[in-house]
Amino acid sequence: MKRMFARGLFTAALLWSLTGMAQIPHKTIRQRVDSVMQLMTLEEKIGQMNQYNGDWEATGPITKEGDKQDQIRRGRLGSMLNVTGVEHTRQLQGIAMSSRLKIPLLFGQDIIHGYRTTFPIPLGEAASWDLEAIRGASRVAAREVAAAGVHWTFAPMVDIARDPRWGRVMEGAGEDPYLGSCIARARVQGFQGRQLGDIDAVMACAKHYAGYGAAIGGRDYNSVDMSLRTLWEVYLPPFRAAAEAGAATFMSSFNDLNGIPATGNAYLLRDILKGQWKFNGFVVSDWGAVGEMINHGYAKDNKQAALEAATAGCDMDMESRSYINNLATLVREGKIKIELIDDAVRRILTKKFELGLFDDPYRFCNSQRAAEQWNNTENLKTAQEMAEKSIVLLKNDNQLLPLSGQTKTIALIGPLIKSGRENLGFWSYQWPDDSERIVSPWAGIQKKAGSTTRLLYAKGCGITDTSRAGFAEAIEAARQADVVIMNVGEAPDFTGEAKSRSNIHLPGIQEDLVRAIRETGKPLIVLISAGRPLVFNYTADHADAILYTWWLGTEAGNAIANVLFGGYNPSGKLPISFPRTEGQIPIYYNHFSTGRPARNDSDVNYVSAYIDLPNDPRYPFGYGLSYTRFVYSDITLSAPSFQPGGTLTATVTVTNAGSFDGRETVQWYIRDLVGSVVRPVKELKGFEQVDLKAGESKKVTLTVDVDKLRFYNDKLQHIYEPGEFRLFVGGNSRDTKEIGFTLK
Repeated sequence: MKRMFARGLFTAALLWSLTGMAQIPHKTIRQRVDSVMQLMTLEEKIGQMNQYNGDWEATGPITKEGDKQDQIRRGRLGSMLNVTGVEHTRQLQGIAMSSRLKIPLLFGQDIIHGYRTTFPIPLGEAASWDLEAIRGASRVAAREVAAAGVHWTFAPMVDIARDPRWGRVMEGAGEDPYLGSCIARARVQGFQGRQLGDIDAVMACAKHYAGYGAAIGGRDYNSVDMSLRTLWEVYLPPFRAAAEAGAATFMSSFNDLNGIPATGNAYLLRDILKGQWKFNGFVVSDWGAVGEMINHGYAKDNKQAALEAATAGCDMDMESRSYINNLATLVREGKIKIELIDDAVRRILTKKFELGLFDDPYRFCNSQRAAEQWNNTENLKTAQEMAEKSIVLLKNDNQLLPLSGQTKTIALIGPLIKSGRENLGFWSYQWPDDSERIVSPWAGIQKKAGSTTRLLYAKGCGITDTSRAGFAEAIEAARQADVVIMNVGEAPDFTGEAKSRSNIHLPGIQEDLVRAIRETGKPLIVLISAGRPLVFNYTADHADAILYTWWLGTEAGNAIANVLFGGYNPSGKLPISFPRTEGQIPIYYNHFSTGRPARNDSDVNYVSAYIDLPNDPRYPFGYGLSYTRFVYSDITLSAPSFQPGGTLTATVTVTNAGSFDGRETVQWYIRDLVGSVVRPVKELKGFEQVDLKAGESKKVTLTVDVDKLRFYNDKLQHIYEPGEFRLFVGGNSRDTKEIGFTLK
């Protein structure tokens, strides 16, 4: 009887601690977390650090782990990924509520560029340079997936990428740390909304920390070897921006960095992220990355891998089972301090409290909200607008575009002109009604052109075909047309995780098809659908107009058609340099000068140059045309020099000198002419988008202070130095006006 009475007291105390304390308003989240942790066994704490994949269709390999439900009941699992939908999440959360401490599960998912509504791939969105639009796209994705019971997205990817052979280039914001930082901030804000705990917000995850985009040879998962100064100058800024924007979580990367796997890298995780940056969220490994330290040759077995990762500061083990099977033993052997375990668990539980899951574990499992978001027409409208802003006009000879609504016959040719699901690209979801929802370029053009325009169709060839059997039909269609629109590119699974390519030319015989159509003499517009910069030199030289359309998502066809017919004047700018051939890679605008710089593309005598092709890219960073023409005045400065503590204002007048209203992205670059370490030839320091009616002019200004002139010296001090500088402004990184100024 006494034992039963004691058990009753314990049960009452436990229920009060887990429910009553969650409802007392004067208790802080830290106090609530401490209350829970006082009740936890070591094994239950380690369970919070353990994440498994669900057994439904996954964005990673599907795994079977015995009875996962039993592990949830025993408090051995803190999070699951690839579990979506009100039914699934509610079912598993219900099992967690039958565990001893009733600690709710976290559900994570790869929501990279949309859930039900698919937006352009992130590299395409980055081409918009429109931070509000990017933030808005992430807001839509957060609302849709939060309504499906998910709490956490494994995005944004903020890796800087200078090598288009790397498959995951499609998932980030390109090559520049300033633009990448702005976009990282916008995406975090979009996913997390007003605050964590709102039912339309999900936790963001800045990944892959760090240096993953610099994989040697552009080969996914490969080693990364760079100076610490390059790490701090180029690869860390977007991660810092994400942390400062309040990103709830970080994900460690697969790669080793200078010989230390990122998942076990205390310099990255403890010294920089949790130390210098004071990051108070938690770190999750990438899929299996804790255990993969064995393959790296850094750990002899999973036990040592668990020791290295937990000691370094990785708080949650995704799918390697290293923590759940070894951490308790390591603690009892005295090899890992319990304080490290407590710190990791405290970070995880804090986020669960911030999400409101202790107050209501099912608050994200709402069938009505899920139904409201499932076919939300406003979300589709936002997706089309984002897609339109992501399209980059690379060429428009003789103002062929926009097309007139009076065009009588258009030939639509190419392997992707009737593409459906391909327009979603990599990292997207398959739904049963995709064939009805996704707008193909053919469907979009058919709708926009109307009944007075005759459309002819010929596929010509497949993406990777070697047979020219379809050329004759395509040539005949072109001969009957007033204008030809071709849609070529790569398959959506040619770019993405584990999709690195040594050859990034337009695949198969597609350029041969372009050549055959070009030889008909008909005006030729080429749409290029891809997840990375491709090499397409014949097309670049001979097509009349080129639109780079990336993978634009659910509303791809409507966006493409609206741009083709002038409903939207293209405003996209490249967030990454496009090479002429793979031999130029890595290629990026903010390179060093070297001791023997080439004066121009024909200068090859004992200078840093190729003897068989120009040094400059096919299309430079920041490049993108419009249907109108923008003219820049000379730069005027408020003063020729300034001192630390002061500022200098630069002003330029931008005029729309064409006959179409349009948007220009005004880009400001700075060069430090002499430094204690070598400085890049140009660095983006600001940009502003201006909407100008035909004939209209606007002044655009940039305020320069010492923070815009800081850099990391050889001692990793973030300093500025007095001296002379050049300031550049223009519509891309190559074609600019410039002026000098001095910091005294």
